[in-house]
Amino acid sequence: MKISDFWGRMNDTFGVDYASSVAADQSFGALEGRTVNEALKAGVDVKSIWMAVCAAYPDRVPARLMR
Repeated sequence: MKISDFWGRMNDTFGVDYASSVAADQSFGALEGRTVNEALKAGVDVKSIWMAVCAAYPDRVPARLMR
């Protein structure tokens, strides 16, 4: 997954402003307690980050984006 695809999915799921907030403020256990931004900076695979977001927000992420 490209980083541009990831941010497109984040924006589709949360809206532009809230996506930025989730990325900066939400820690994910699946990312070893990192935020999205910290995981990206650490070089974690973008697809793995997206899957962590999907797992944390299963009722929010549209089914078409859960892959």
